Amino acid sequence: MNQIIDPFNRHITYLRVSVTDHCNYRCHYCRDEDHQTHTTRSEVLAFEEIVRIVGLFAELGVTKVRLTGGEPLLRKDILDLTKMLGDIPGLTDIPLSTNAHLLSSFAEKLKSHGINRVNISIDSLIPERFKEITRDGDLARVIKGIDAAIAAEMNPIKLNMVVMKGVNDEEIESMIDFAIDRGLDIRFIETMPIGLAGIEALDRHYSEKEILERVYKKYGNKLIAKDSKQTDGPAKSMLIEGTNTSIATISAVSNHFCASCNRVRLTAKGDLILCLGQKDSVSLRDAVRSKMNDEEIKNLIIKAITKKPEKHFFSSDIDNISNRQMVEIGG
Repeated sequence: MNQIIDPFNRHITYLRVSVTDHCNYRCHYCRDEDHQTHTTRSEVLAFEEIVRIVGLFAELGVTKVRLTGGEPLLRKDILDLTKMLGDIPGLTDIPLSTNAHLLSSFAEKLKSHGINRVNISIDSLIPERFKEITRDGDLARVIKGIDAAIAAEMNPIKLNMVVMKGVNDEEIESMIDFAIDRGLDIRFIETMPIGLAGIEALDRHYSEKEILERVYKKYGNKLIAKDSKQTDGPAKSMLIEGTNTSIATISAVSNHFCASCNRVRLTAKGDLILCLGQKDSVSLRDAVRSKMNDEEIKNLIIKAITKKPEKHFFSSDIDNISNRQMVEIGG
């Protein structure tokens, strides 16, 4: 079977696909306060184009495709896309990342269309604080979406909390309790300097070390390391003994997990992004809209992977990433 292997012998088996760069939330670490999305319909990949590209990645050994945004549930007829992706040979895992604002009306349908699991962003359990972080988000509606996913028997459901010093860091323990009460997994994420919003958020950076000190203080004698699969992301999980909840951290700034990187990203506009910390990309939209055949596009993908860097430089080279907005590249 064909496989995508980068210059550092990493097997690329995971593709993150942003289906829209629009979002109904405006989290202040994700995009600038005055940032507006002006993407036109013609700029965005059509479903048929996404399916063609994903199919070619599957032929090259990708087995996991995560749908992201922006907010993917804003994309019109998103259920049609999930069904189309489910028919691609070789794909074994098609999860979705969402802010859950619309999830209560989608959960059952997503499950029936092959989306068995979701990652849900939730940075606070205090309504006013949540509203401030998301710039007018609705915590009650998000929790309703979480409960709808539970009712639909999606599994696993992972909560993602971006931890920010002086903003929500004292909620680490209460967020764990919330996850345990609902039998969910939780991941604590460091702020990343993507775009000006992310760079400005660095003064609120709360490190993995600080997060884990809090976690171990409360649950240290109950944590059991979990084995990871090849298609798993960078999070290293620990099960809380006696519960159905695992805790993990994603520490792109504190620790390079680049040696095990197995993913690339496809933006809503069709740009293949090789690393969050680098600006190199190639337009697969232009390729599929040209007269290139499938073999030529696969060769283009393989050639692009040769530019995937060994590691990112979040701590030393801000210029590489200051011109992007996280909302535009799918996280």
